[in-house]
Amino acid sequence: MKIITVASESLGTRSMATYVETKDTRIFIDPGVDLAKKRYGLPPHPIEESRKEQHWKEILRRVNKSEVIVITHYHYDHFNLFRDLEAYTDKILLIKNPYENINRSQRNRAKEFLSKVKEYASEIIHADNREFFVGETRILFSKPVFHGNNSKLGYVIEVLIDDGEERFVFTSDVQGPINDNQLSFIIENEPNIVYLDGPITYIYHNESEARGYLEKVFGNIRRILQLESLELLIIDHHLLRDLNWSKIISRYLKQEHKGKILTVAEFTGKPIDLLEAKRAELWANKK
Repeated sequence: MKIITVASESLGTRSMATYVETKDTRIFIDPGVDLAKKRYGLPPHPIEESRKEQHWKEILRRVNKSEVIVITHYHYDHFNLFRDLEAYTDKILLIKNPYENINRSQRNRAKEFLSKVKEYASEIIHADNREFFVGETRILFSKPVFHGNNSKLGYVIEVLIDDGEERFVFTSDVQGPINDNQLSFIIENEPNIVYLDGPITYIYHNESEARGYLEKVFGNIRRILQLESLELLIIDHHLLRDLNWSKIISRYLKQEHKGKILTVAEFTGKPIDLLEAKRAELWANKK
């Protein structure tokens, strides 16, 4: 199995866009990239805008190579409603159910997206809690789980890709995992590689405010790291919006656990470049 993480916070944009290639098929999970409209009260810096365009071009290139497109939910950093929809021509779309277990904003986005993309895609299938095979490659989806710890931000579906040799779990936006339902899908499928979005720490004013949340999250992360099957845990996305992400990991995980953890940037062999988290610095340097 070949796993290519195309865009992420550690590479300078909001995204979990991931390309997976097996001997049977080519799959793209969550072909979206976005920027925070405001961070520190500031709009995106031109460097961020440029990086977003670079990442979108690479996402498109790999979507065009793919046969199956997965959309785990309808936030703009996970799918693109507005641009280049012809890239879905002749693709099979396995998507989060747009009618059930979904909040109003995502339902509206999904409705508009599907009204446009149906003229391009060869097939559009609701994937929640379902299993699919392409040759010997198995694609399994979780039941809808919270985007975080309640339904306020809606629901996502987690994804397992199993080619018979490796098992890869993509959590989508579980913000942790904080919830037992989110965790159980990971544990039960005994993955070799997990791509986890991690805790959302940058919204708290200080770590003491988030302590109960972080203790719960990192307790669950330790359970993932203790899986005999696990070879690698990729943590990125929400956690990498925080300049103190590495200190937070060090505070809650032992050194032997950290040996199995990489960011997307480290996984791809590129330098960590937290453009959003450094936005204030970027704008200050422009003056």
